[in-house]
Amino acid sequence: MSGRLALQEGDKIGILSTARWLDKSAVDFADQIFRSWGLVPVYGKTIEARHHQFAGDDELRRNDLQQFLDDAATRAVICARGGYGTIRIIDKIDFTGFMNHPKWICGFSDITVLHTHINDKLGLPTLHCCMPVTFEKNSPEALDTLKQCLFGKMPSYTIGPHVLNKPGKTSGELVGGNLSLLYSLLGTKFGYQTTDKILFLEDIDEYVYHIDRMMMSLKLAGKLRHIKGLVVGGMNDMKDNAVPFGKTAEEIILEYVKEMDIPVCFGFPAGHIDDNRALVFKKKIQLDVSGTAVHLNYI
Repeated sequence: MSGRLALQEGDKIGILSTARWLDKSAVDFADQIFRSWGLVPVYGKTIEARHHQFAGDDELRRNDLQQFLDDAATRAVICARGGYGTIRIIDKIDFTGFMNHPKWICGFSDITVLHTHINDKLGLPTLHCCMPVTFEKNSPEALDTLKQCLFGKMPSYTIGPHVLNKPGKTSGELVGGNLSLLYSLLGTKFGYQTTDKILFLEDIDEYVYHIDRMMMSLKLAGKLRHIKGLVVGGMNDMKDNAVPFGKTAEEIILEYVKEMDIPVCFGFPAGHIDDNRALVFKKKIQLDVSGTAVHLNYI
């Protein structure tokens, strides 16, 4: 399927915001990058629109996304930024045109809402990757892996060990995204299946007790019971109360899977970090975690 989605030079890509507002100047650097790759950025009305904290009201954001999904000439839809707001429009989107003309849907954080629906309900892959507002800060590797994926080349990753890693080897489809968004979708019709999947999690700016609450909710909802592996990305800028919770976010997450016979990788370079490497969700990977390295390869 990734080959079917692969871009070519001269392809048109739609850039919009389904969440928070931004100035057009915030994507100027990304515009230069996309054009250097031979792509043609086309901007939605949500770029520079503002309604309170959102990139326009719900209707404008919905219309922007709907038009790019329906346009067969748009070969990728790239969310310019996250924040909050995608969940407010997901139930108003018609994916019929998208299914007739599949394309990359790209972004992370709040864009988890689109990832889970397209991966789980529509059965198509999506691209978890850095977004235009962060391009100027992103590492060369983050941008290069985004380019690779857009043009149909699946990346391979080898990273160093982490003291909390659980060794093992497994394979399965990679799914997941931002923990807060995955938590918010529990019990809704936009929920997701994790059975026999390798789950990816990342988050930012949460109280550590809330990480525990969200992990407990995933456990009680059965989302951890049958996973084949766990990949944990950035868990940064965490907060604590005056009376400390007593564990880091990573230690909390490990507590929920430490008795499971699955490989677990911490510190994977993806999420709210500058070195936000691209991951293709709904695509099968092989995950090999040892005491000396972690290998993640698409198969």
